[in-house]
Amino acid sequence: MTRRIKLEDIRTLNVFNTLTRKQESFKPISDDYVKLYTCGLTVYNYAHIGNLRTYFFEDILRRTLEYFDYRVRHVMNVTDVGHLESDADTGEDKLVLGARREGKTPEEVARFYEKIFFEDLVAMNILQPHIICRASEYINDMIEFIKVLIEKKYAYEVEGNVYFSIERFPEYGRLSGMPVDKLVAGARIEIDSNKRYPGDFALWLSKSKFPNQIMQWESPWGRGFPGWHIECTVMSIKCFGEHLDIHCGGVDHIAVHHTNEIAQAEAYLGHRWCNYWMHGEWLVVAKEKMSKSKGEFLDLRAIAKNGYMPMHLRYLYLTAHYRQQLEFSYESLTAAKNAFENLRTRVLELKAINEPVDSDRMLKENIQAKFWDAIADDLNMPVALALVWQILKDTGLSSVDKLDLLEDFDRVFGLGISQFSRRDLPDDCKILIRERENVRQRKNWKEADRIRQLLTEKGVGIKDTAHGAEWYWLM
Repeated sequence: MTRRIKLEDIRTLNVFNTLTRKQESFKPISDDYVKLYTCGLTVYNYAHIGNLRTYFFEDILRRTLEYFDYRVRHVMNVTDVGHLESDADTGEDKLVLGARREGKTPEEVARFYEKIFFEDLVAMNILQPHIICRASEYINDMIEFIKVLIEKKYAYEVEGNVYFSIERFPEYGRLSGMPVDKLVAGARIEIDSNKRYPGDFALWLSKSKFPNQIMQWESPWGRGFPGWHIECTVMSIKCFGEHLDIHCGGVDHIAVHHTNEIAQAEAYLGHRWCNYWMHGEWLVVAKEKMSKSKGEFLDLRAIAKNGYMPMHLRYLYLTAHYRQQLEFSYESLTAAKNAFENLRTRVLELKAINEPVDSDRMLKENIQAKFWDAIADDLNMPVALALVWQILKDTGLSSVDKLDLLEDFDRVFGLGISQFSRRDLPDDCKILIRERENVRQRKNWKEADRIRQLLTEKGVGIKDTAHGAEWYWLM
């Protein structure tokens, strides 16, 4: 039965809140705009496609909020100091490692990979944040924040290092739902004799612990640098004030980074800080999380060498719910590539049809309602994406209405459907197609197949019809 769409359907968005471990109706703090903070990249290397899946999920969230007529202010940090190899305050700063690897200064490394990172986001059609915060530009704010935590007895200083006392914060671990002893055991924390409790985490580290650290600033506790966890908290509060609607990141941030953020923020503020915590699952390869620390990882440059575009990867991400692990393989990426290119071909065919608008309005509204239901159900992209192919197959919709629905849905998908166009074919490919037609007329099938392969290598597909060969772009 076809149902009518009510205006209030558009405004009901349900999201899974990691903090409460249940799906909730989204209600912003203010009618002015939604305050959205997302953890950005530690810019010591390229973003791998596992990182990009998290930024894709956050992009889908923002696009969905805007689709439902919320104004969004999006802040993302860039970590260019203080992110050690381990979340447990051990190892070297990743920027220092990057500088040593490339024979550059940490700042040169940070600016280089920061530039590439945001170029990658553009290539993936991920919306740019409204505000980008570099951690290194908020050092004084972090120092002042830490002073308050010390005054409130939530933090203590030992030999130039400042630590947050998790025993002073009774709700520590609320985000993960794990008791403190299990969180500490799970983190495999290295023994630090300066800490009162093994799970205490660093807010400031002086040269007493890392004498060879390149990036250092003066502070009341000695020359040093901030801990990683303090950075996002300070920058978020600096940009948004004392209350935040949504904080996002990967699931690997739940147990340590975001747990520590909540503790230090609410200790500082004296009240609840963020209402919704949302986390994207891993992209896995052979059942393992993709990681830079293993030395080999896939980024956009690597998949491009194998003939795949960023939009093929974006389509692949759409096929899985953001809270489900997505297993990557070149077979799955090839399937996504084929689906995307098929979609492009079908859309171009619709654009070429010039027919009067004569369609089943109720059918169109019903499909629209199903799309709203899907994206309002915790950003259920697989269900929403399936509607695309239902639209293309439906004989009750005109080409005009099909395009209207597809372009409307693409406000969330971000596949660039409205920009799909038929690229010009190079002259050498035109010559090959004519040669192939000639040899086919002579029934020289072997030569025709050889030319088809040459065209395939150039990214051009051939479809033989009763009216001759039709070509299309493979990528």
